[in-house]
Amino acid sequence: MAQLTRPASGRWIAGVCAGLARRFGMSPTVVRLLFILSCLLPGPQFLVYLALWIMMPSE
Repeated sequence: MAQLTRPASGRWIAGVCAGLARRFGMSPTVVRLLFILSCLLPGPQFLVYLALWIMMPSE
C-alpha cells in the first residue's frame, strides 16, 4: 500500500481525498463523491477533513 500523503498533483483543495484514494487503491473521484455524500449526514466531516489536511504530509 502507498504511504498516506497528500499528492503534489491531482489535488483539488488540499489533496486529502486524493491521498486517501491512493492509500486505499481507490479512484479519487469515488473518494470525493463519498465525502460529499457524507456531508449530507450529521457529523464532524469538515473537522476530520481539516485535521487530515494538517496531519497528512505533502509530497
